[in-house]
Amino acid sequence: MIKPVINVAQATTHSGESGEFFGYSMTELASALGAKGIGANLTRFPPGKAAFPFHHHYVNEEHFFTLSGSGVLRQGEDVHAVKQNDYIVSLPGGPERAHQLINTGSEDLLYLAISTGAIMEAVGYPDSAKTGVRTALYGEANSRFLVPDASRDTVGYWEGEDGSQVAQIVARRG
Repeated sequence: MIKPVINVAQATTHSGESGEFFGYSMTELASALGAKGIGANLTRFPPGKAAFPFHHHYVNEEHFFTLSGSGVLRQGEDVHAVKQNDYIVSLPGGPERAHQLINTGSEDLLYLAISTGAIMEAVGYPDSAKTGVRTALYGEANSRFLVPDASRDTVGYWEGEDGSQVAQIVARRG
């Protein structure tokens, strides 16, 4: 049985960066304790950066509690100042629910992120006009694919479905 308590100093931390404006370190909390339905992590990122792209979840809900630092929250068309001890809720939905924390302060911004953990998830990225679909746990092979929004609805539901496999099965049974 997994111990139900973890100290942050003992948790796994991973980091990532992309270009000049994105970078983070994330300490996994809930998954380290075997959590399945709720995720929790500590995310830290430096001044002048965002941890992640502007995005919205169609399924999962995310909450953020700012532990230290300051910055702004982009949410939909709005920008809100955030500082230590602010609590943020990001509900699932379309582009109007897109969100991104940006560190505009002078020290690292650190927050506790808590989210529902639906595996089958679609995430929209309005700034880069793409949609991501997650089909397995983070880190598993082929767990996500990204599709340019320009490709959406370019193939009809019945396109390529000629029924040949159905005809073969029906012929064998008849």
